Amino acid sequence: MVMTAVLEFADVTVRRGQATLLDRINWTVEEDERWVILGPNGAGKTTLLQVAAAHIHPTSGVAGILEEVLGTVDVFDLRPRIGLTSAALAERIPRHELVHDVVVSASYGVVGRWREAYDALDHERAADLLVEVGARHLTDRTFGTLSEGERKRVQIARALMTDPELLLLDEPAAGLDLGGREDLVSTLSVLAMDPDSPATVLVSHHVEEIPPGFTHALLLRGGRVVASGLLDHVITESNLSAAFGMPLVLSHADGRWAARRRTRHSAG
Repeated sequence: MVMTAVLEFADVTVRRGQATLLDRINWTVEEDERWVILGPNGAGKTTLLQVAAAHIHPTSGVAGILEEVLGTVDVFDLRPRIGLTSAALAERIPRHELVHDVVVSASYGVVGRWREAYDALDHERAADLLVEVGARHLTDRTFGTLSEGERKRVQIARALMTDPELLLLDEPAAGLDLGGREDLVSTLSVLAMDPDSPATVLVSHHVEEIPPGFTHALLLRGGRVVASGLLDHVITESNLSAAFGMPLVLSHADGRWAARRRTRHSAG
């Protein structure tokens, strides 16, 4: 079976004024892969995701997305094929909106239900997705009454509503407490292990947030690639230390990673 690249970046560079946010990024994501992008603040993670989401164009280089090339395709045709969750999108969701409507309205690519008409299949899919992300009990709640963890689950259901070919998750665990994070990681792990799920890219600061079932990793620092490839090859103490600019100790147990700063005691 021949896999198709859903993302194919060649020397992708993004500049804003004198600042280089991404510097000659070469990166390919196949349709059966689950990627995590890791790096410190200012590494370029969210900028890279914005290019992948067809929200910004590279200053130079070529960004191939779903077999189209940014700059030669109408992004409004491309974006419905991409599922995206981000803090910026969450801020636009009306707090009085019913959870079911938050999800189903993705069919029209709108935030905040107005007068659109949805058929039974749309409503059925929205309900099924809320079950899939463990949020069926939230269907009749308003978005504003949800906890941060519940909102993240609803956003993932919304991102999946259009049956996207690519799922982009920008720091989905940000702002969650330990329980919320673990619930979310569990949900993302179930999605990652489902062969029918779309190619997925998750942005995070923390190796602890990598869900079991993810296959690949990209480490960034200062807009440049530190390491890229299979998860087990990339997530190493030396690569993480280089990406985060400090000596780190890495551990791996029960399919989960953890990292902390190396001290003289731990070096012994």
